Amino acid sequence: MFHYTFRELPKNLPLMIKNQVKKVPDTTLQASKNKEGKFEYFSYQSVYDDFIALAYQFKQMGIEKGSNVALISDNRREWLLTDYALLSLGAADVPRGCDSMGNEIRFIISFADCKYGVFETGHQLNKVLEKVDEVPLMKTAVVFDPVQDDIKEHAAACGIELIQFEDLLAKAREAFASNKEAILSEIEAGMEKIEPNDTATIIFTSGTTGTPKGVMLTHDNYIYQLSVIHNFLPANPGDMWLSVLPVWHSFERLIQYVAPLLKNGLAYSKPVGQILLADMAVIRPQWMCGVPRLWESLAKGVQKAMNKKGGIVLVLFNFFVKVGGAYADQKDKVTGHVCRLYKKRSRFLDFLAGIIPMCFLWPLKKLGDLIVFKKLQAKFGGRLHVAISGGGALQHEIDNFYRAVGLNLLEGYGLTETAPVISFRNPHEPRPGCVGAVFPSVEVKICAEENGVVTDGRDIGPGKKGLIFARGRQIMKGYYKRPDLTEKVIDKDGWFNTGDLGIRTFDNELKITGRAKDTIVLLGGENIEPAVLEAELLTSEFIESVMVVGQDKKSLGALIVPSKDAVETFANDRGITGLTYEALLEQEEVVHLFDDIVKNSISTSKGFRSCEKIGKVALLPKSFEVGVELSAKQEMMRYKIAEIYKEKIEALFSE
Repeated sequence: MFHYTFRELPKNLPLMIKNQVKKVPDTTLQASKNKEGKFEYFSYQSVYDDFIALAYQFKQMGIEKGSNVALISDNRREWLLTDYALLSLGAADVPRGCDSMGNEIRFIISFADCKYGVFETGHQLNKVLEKVDEVPLMKTAVVFDPVQDDIKEHAAACGIELIQFEDLLAKAREAFASNKEAILSEIEAGMEKIEPNDTATIIFTSGTTGTPKGVMLTHDNYIYQLSVIHNFLPANPGDMWLSVLPVWHSFERLIQYVAPLLKNGLAYSKPVGQILLADMAVIRPQWMCGVPRLWESLAKGVQKAMNKKGGIVLVLFNFFVKVGGAYADQKDKVTGHVCRLYKKRSRFLDFLAGIIPMCFLWPLKKLGDLIVFKKLQAKFGGRLHVAISGGGALQHEIDNFYRAVGLNLLEGYGLTETAPVISFRNPHEPRPGCVGAVFPSVEVKICAEENGVVTDGRDIGPGKKGLIFARGRQIMKGYYKRPDLTEKVIDKDGWFNTGDLGIRTFDNELKITGRAKDTIVLLGGENIEPAVLEAELLTSEFIESVMVVGQDKKSLGALIVPSKDAVETFANDRGITGLTYEALLEQEEVVHLFDDIVKNSISTSKGFRSCEKIGKVALLPKSFEVGVELSAKQEMMRYKIAEIYKEKIEALFSE
């Protein structure tokens, strides 16, 4: 069992990076593309000076400790500068990505009481200007990229002061150069007044199409987690991270603080194959985070390229992938890295069972590394030996592929409310089949449950499935302006109900087996509240019941129980007669009817996000029954429906 150590860190995030700047002022903290598409490199000292200067300008604008500031942008250099500038003042940012709908952004800005907003582009600002009356408090907008004249005029007409970030930063640098000591003294004095329990950010886990939940995360939520992160990420000073995930997502947000803690640098790229691989060749990162969809896409891209080459190249590639996977399995037995899920395993017997096959496979594995996988690793920059998957469950076959080719893909588990990591595969003891060791900074207990309701609050021990609870200093402060929702998930003893079902292994690791709560997490990391989509679909006279599915999939699907009378009337009106009801549901006109209902009901024109669109649907001829699919309260028992219609659900997502 690995021994964990804690590091003593300052009480807040700005003081943490201040300490690191003193240690490695000339080390690269950021690498960002300029207008010519070439990477420029920025040292710890230059980044620190920039965000201190920027903080001073924000303060002159009226931003102060306790202010909430909207930050609508994807990952880029300016995001980090803005974030640290706001944190240095004791303000909190309220982040969201550029793919968010206008009604979602406006709701968040209004609900979080934001008087100031920072936007990546004029297009993002325009989403607010469309219905500016919905954000009455916001009077100042800062925009990273140049803004078109018509949007400038629109903003002025709406009474919103528009400031170009480039101009603001130039002004900040000029003021800082002429009055450096005084500005440093003023901002750093303010840093000392930021307490551990002060809010650092408010991350909304759902928008206007779901219950508004603004997760308040404090400086201490992050700092306490950072105090143990070095046990799981053995990075060396100067290592580079390639940042591709949306930075407003909870996990990538954490990495923005992990990198400076470990004296590492951040390079900004995009999760697009050609761009990503080109940037990898330039940056040659040692570390990278991605959602399962990204790792799946890269793996399938490699396989597709091999299939295209065909012949002996394809034969050798497939052979060595199988060899690599088999070698990894046997090595796990020898090194004691087999997941002990339902019972304790004999390490000695595992060793005996694995040692001879491992020795036999070792020469073949090394040959595969030399003639096949070395070239593949070179495409990733040649130094990427550890990668991280978060934001959803990693598919088993994708996990096995990366193990086979020699890339240590570490999977983690957590929620926005837990800031976010609860468990993580330890690179020293990686065990496939689970989501890693429980972080030493958090307590976890698994309780017996029935239909998502706890039947016994005591921990049931390893090897048994139950509802996962977490407690510790990294658990959120609460939901912004929603103490009622906070009380529903955090009990009087501080235990947070994750809503996830899982098993604790005999090595204090976690295996996630399902979700007791309704939220669906897609492979891209998007959180979907199915009840809202279902409510919209149920407004159709043709739909009796519906359950949206798609956990750990690329997109959503739906099981629909049609209204029999309405369907039969529809068929009769079109002369479709003489068929059984089951056969009727298979008719092309009926199938198209429901496809159109779904397409028109769940659309961006109705305020839904693109990730909430539903792809395929399955029509069920039999109504849901109490005691089978429905509870005594006539509520859908989602886990039972998923079991009963498992094959139909799988068919929805078959390629």
